[in-house]
Amino acid sequence: MFAVYASGINADDPLSMLTLGEIEPLPTPQDWVTVNVKAVSLNHHDLWALRGQALTADQAPMILGTDAAGITEDGREVIVHGVIGDPDKGRGDETLDPKRSLLSEVYSGAMAAQVRVPARNLIDKPAELSFEEAACLPTAWLTAYRMLVTKSGAQAGDLVLVQGAAGGVASAVIVLAKALGLRVWATSRDEAKRDWAKALGADEVFESGARLPGKVDAVIDSVGEATWSHSLRALRPGGTIVTCGATSGGAANADLNRVFFLQLKIEGSTMGTAEELRGLVALLVSSGARPVIDRVLPITSAAEAFSAMNAGELRGKIVMTLS
Repeated sequence: MFAVYASGINADDPLSMLTLGEIEPLPTPQDWVTVNVKAVSLNHHDLWALRGQALTADQAPMILGTDAAGITEDGREVIVHGVIGDPDKGRGDETLDPKRSLLSEVYSGAMAAQVRVPARNLIDKPAELSFEEAACLPTAWLTAYRMLVTKSGAQAGDLVLVQGAAGGVASAVIVLAKALGLRVWATSRDEAKRDWAKALGADEVFESGARLPGKVDAVIDSVGEATWSHSLRALRPGGTIVTCGATSGGAANADLNRVFFLQLKIEGSTMGTAEELRGLVALLVSSGARPVIDRVLPITSAAEAFSAMNAGELRGKIVMTLS
């Protein structure tokens, strides 16, 4: 089967491990469902796999990809939920299953002619979304949706601060927050990225770490160490910070005095459930909001796609299509 896969891991030169060609996928349980893939999108997780941060050497070769949309063998158009976990073992939430994984970690990923997943991982693709748009949703956009809807406690009219606004999750947060009726402030170190955040719908933009004109109800932070102190200081009493990553490092000062005195809430968030993915799809259909796509390439141009992500040359998602 044709696929894009990691033939090994290399922390210093991850792109040297990127391989396109025929490969035998890993075995899956017989009751899983086969999806003929129409479109996939690229995530930093795919680069992390090549670097050895999301994959070990003994797991290679491994088909990459956590996000896909396609058609089942009986003709159903679907979005593939990339979290492989048992809701019953996570108290109703598959992301809390102690043994949960993402596609391309234990089982073969979605950057292939076909991918196999449990039937519960298939979400109906509405006609309003193209396969390219649908393929953007299962990782970055689902993460953004869970942070806003499930974790932040923000209600229509509330003010949300988004740190590092040019990132994949952060840009999705801006679009979804506006669709949910929230007010949005965003930060970035780069003026061009602040302008882009404003174009996406942010009400106000600020340089990273800048003194803000007021307090916010919630902060969405995927940056970590570099922005953590600013995020805590930005919150009103009783406000919530939601973190889904630490791209700048994880050794932030907890500032416990501020946390307990102002009764701040800190929520960790990873990916999302199949039910939350259905909620995200419904929000996009009802609001008219759509994923931000940087470019669409054929999957045979995967090297170009990975190179662009590795260089940080993106404004939105890179999507790859299969005929």
